[in-house]
This record gives sequence, C-alpha cells and structure tokens, in this order.
Amino acid sequence: MRTSSKALAAATFAALSFLGTAPAMADEAAPPSDITVTGAATIASQYRFRGVAQSDNRPVVQGTFTIAHKSGFYISTWASSASGTTSPPTINIGGTEIDIYGGYTHAIGSTGVTIDGGLYGYVYPGATTGNVWEVYGSLTKTYGPVSAKIGANFAPAQKVFNYNFTSTHRSNLYAYVELGGSIPGTPLSIHTHLAHTGGGFDYPKPFFDYNAGITAKYKNLGLDFAVVGTTATRSNFATSSICSGSGSASAIDTCASAFYRTTKPVGVVSLTASF
Repeated sequence: MRTSSKALAAATFAALSFLGTAPAMADEAAPPSDITVTGAATIASQYRFRGVAQSDNRPVVQGTFTIAHKSGFYISTWASSASGTTSPPTINIGGTEIDIYGGYTHAIGSTGVTIDGGLYGYVYPGATTGNVWEVYGSLTKTYGPVSAKIGANFAPAQKVFNYNFTSTHRSNLYAYVELGGSIPGTPLSIHTHLAHTGGGFDYPKPFFDYNAGITAKYKNLGLDFAVVGTTATRSNFATSSICSGSGSASAIDTCASAFYRTTKPVGVVSLTASF
C-alpha cells in the first residue's frame, strides 16, 4: 500500500516529537521527600552512660530510629539491653532502657554553627526507681573536618530525686564539651567527650566523666574503640552514704570496690550498622 507524502511527513513529525520528549519524561525524578528516616543497630562490649556502667560491664545490643523533617524538627527512639535483676545491686535499671526524645535542630546561616534542643525521656520498664526526663540543648561549630560542641542536659525535680526545695539533689545538671573530626584521606575519625554531673545523679558526689576514641568506617559500618571512665574513686564510695554503713571495714571495702567497678576507666568496643 502506498503512503501519501503528507501522511508520511505527519507520521515522521509525530515520531520525532515523541523521541524528543521521551528523555525528558524519563529524566523526571520524584521531588525529594520532606521527611527522612534513619536508623542504626549496634553491638557493644558494654553500655556506659555518662561514664557509669549500665550493663554490669557485659555486652549489649542497641538500636536507634529517627524521623526528621526538613524544617529541623525530629523525633527519635533509642534502646539498649542493660543490667537486670540478677546483676549485683550496684546498678540495676531493670534489664532494658528505652529512650524517647524529640526536638529541633538548625544550622545558622554560613556560620558553621548548629543549634539543637528538645526533651529527652529515659524509660526503664523493669526498674522500680522510675523514669527520668530532661531538657537538653547544644551548640556545634564546624571547622573543616573538625567539630566542637558544647551542651547541657537539665533534669528538673521529679520522682527519682529529693523534692526538698533546699536540697542540692532535687534536680541534676549535666554539662559537657566535645571535640572530634575525621582524619583527611582515611576512613578514620576521632571523638572526645568531657562532662560534669552535679545534683540528683551525684555518684557518689559531683564527678566528671570522659571518653576518647577512634572510629573506622566502611560503607555503612562503623567499628569504634573508646576509653571511657569517670573521676569517681573507690575511696569516694567508701566514705559516702552508699557504703559507709555497710558494717565492718572489709564490708565497706567490698561495697566500695563493687561500685568503683562501675565507674573505673575501661575500653569499650562497638560495631554499628547504619541505614
């Protein structure tokens, strides 16, 4: 069958029009979502919270999950196995800790400064001491591959504290500074942390905790080694109300040694997979 020149021209124009628009159609991508979801799973040689052992110096499994909006608002949860009722009576948080927190973070223009703040809740389903909540805030400044951070967590009067208005233990302030950064040309990064605890969580008196470590990353995996500890000593526990009423000198020493085991410097190794 013969085709007229007009019909052939029309068909050719239509085909070329389709070919011209096809790549544009294929290249169109869905706009980025306003919400991002991230998470991670970790296995660690032990769990230390502010320098103090929470898992009787035993291995733990941990996980975290965060939903963030591009505006800067976010909500997150974190969980860890911990010491349970069968552990020595030094630290017993019931076998599980679940943290729920949310806040707002925002970079201030091109200053390299990021603000962050919100509410933080610590939930201990198996513990009898009760849950804890805090208000937190921080400022982070970046200098190329290096970042410096200063922040504080304040726990107001609540069930776990002494409500006496004149008591220095009716609330708690945790203030800290951090310095860290990546090592250019390597998969390694360094992190350091120094903090002070004062108030209801004195253990057995106001103390400093610290950690310093290095992380090696490969794709979505991170292997970390850190030295973690506090300035709380064996003699601090022996002379405090925690152990001083234990009885004989040997009983006091045993008590002090058990508590010091939870605060002395240790090495902590962890492996984290992020997604």
